[in-house]
Amino acid sequence: MQIRRNDALMLTLEAIIVEPPIEGEIVDPQSWFDSPGPFELEIGCGKGGFLLARAKARPDVRLLGIEWANKFFKFAADRIARWGVNNVRVMRTDAKPFVMNLLPPKSVTALHLYHPDPWPKKRHHKRRLVQDDFAVAVARVLVPGGRWLIQTDHADYFQHIQEVMSRRREFREESWEVATSETHAGFAGTNYEIKYAKEGRAIYRAAYVRTPSAVVGRALSSDCESQTSNLSL
Repeated sequence: MQIRRNDALMLTLEAIIVEPPIEGEIVDPQSWFDSPGPFELEIGCGKGGFLLARAKARPDVRLLGIEWANKFFKFAADRIARWGVNNVRVMRTDAKPFVMNLLPPKSVTALHLYHPDPWPKKRHHKRRLVQDDFAVAVARVLVPGGRWLIQTDHADYFQHIQEVMSRRREFREESWEVATSETHAGFAGTNYEIKYAKEGRAIYRAAYVRTPSAVVGRALSSDCESQTSNLSL
């Protein structure tokens, strides 16, 4: 049910929240929306600032925001509902298995990853989201020419990301300005980005384009090959 408050169309939370799929279920992202359109995914959507700005700027784009922190997940869903933006959905789930196992091939036009948890302690580095197996999965779900936009304030994690992506023949790097000239037009920045900019922290950014002819999985290192053999196109 939709309601109106002060002449602004509002949506119920049930219309915004998508329940996580069961294990082994391949989802159809277009089925979450009233009409089809280019589908973009934001991992770690926080309070939903980017989702809201992107949805309002491009009503033809369909967006899903994934957030694990329950407090931020609820805030983002409520924010989107209050604004009555119907081309956004929000899901609380673990993003890595969702991307690796539950999204169909060539279903995502852009993946937004802004300020992921850097897991700064060396013994925790294996928990970082951007690893070879996840990069292979992203290549699988992106359409040819689709973009993966990554932003972090953590220099060591950014170096790690660059090392991972240097091994991935499924992608080519693109300048951040070119890659975001449309997606970030008029966007003030994420909460973390604004906060860290005020503190004077450096922000590291990288954009990668899914190459149309690469074969996913051919460039895997031996330690992750067995984990991702079922992800090839």
